[in-house]
Amino acid sequence: MSTALEELELRLQEALGMSVIGLKSTIRALTIAVIGRGHVLLQGPPGLGKTLLSKALAAGLGGEFRRVQGTADLMPSDITGVHVFDAAKREFEFRPGPVFADVLLVDEINRASPKTQSALLEAMEERQVTVERRTYPLPDNFFVIATQNPGDFEGTYPLPESQLDRFMLRIDMTYPERADEQAILARYAALLGTEKKSPFVVSPSTLDAARAGVDGVHAAPELLAYVLDLALASRQHAHLTLGLSTRGALAVLRAARIAAALRGSSFAAPDDVKEVLPLVISHRLVLAPEAMLEGVTTQAIVQRLLDQVTVPR
Repeated sequence: MSTALEELELRLQEALGMSVIGLKSTIRALTIAVIGRGHVLLQGPPGLGKTLLSKALAAGLGGEFRRVQGTADLMPSDITGVHVFDAAKREFEFRPGPVFADVLLVDEINRASPKTQSALLEAMEERQVTVERRTYPLPDNFFVIATQNPGDFEGTYPLPESQLDRFMLRIDMTYPERADEQAILARYAALLGTEKKSPFVVSPSTLDAARAGVDGVHAAPELLAYVLDLALASRQHAHLTLGLSTRGALAVLRAARIAAALRGSSFAAPDDVKEVLPLVISHRLVLAPEAMLEGVTTQAIVQRLLDQVTVPR
């Protein structure tokens, strides 16, 4: 059942490993998002390879790829498209924007204004775009990879809660280990600044087979109750003003089933929930003002939730 999923992760690890070094856990998380049809938010300081990783993943997934650079003057129509008057036809014609792609990379999304960020809300949730009261469907495999710098960096706008909730996973990228960074310097010094590109492209049949493999993963009622207990605990946490939403709980369950399938299991276990929980809910939690003053982080709260909520047998 899980052969297709394991093969997909292996191939993505090999393909993306030709462009980036030392990011096996990140690539595994990206694999979960791809199989789960979820969007991904890559967060970290500048210069860690977020854009390079996103472009390599987009190349591996195939299909039509578009890139949008987040800037302060970026307008919603620059993403969704505009109507242009055709003098020959004497009518307005819709010119689709970059959102009409299989893979959309929004680089440094939090450098765009809140108005422009909101242009992606409908696209990410309903996989369609409404312009001038007309609705246009997006490709079936529409997938958003957004990168952002931490919120305290100059010239950034925090993403609204409704926007963050539409990302299935947030992957935090940190500085690489010394050995990995030395390998990066050695590789790019030898290549004189160019990166190796993999010819590997995920075929639609491979992706369909991987997704079909997840359908056979069983989630027991006790596991559903465990996910719900974690969600309720987050909503009642003293350091949070906003806990895990129902959409977020569904994302936890979906990611846990995929993680179980990737390890070759036919049923999801609490350990699978523990593996994916930090990726799924850290960006969905909103800290109370006093918690921010005390230096509390959402990652620390996620760990407390895992420690406090009883694990079912």
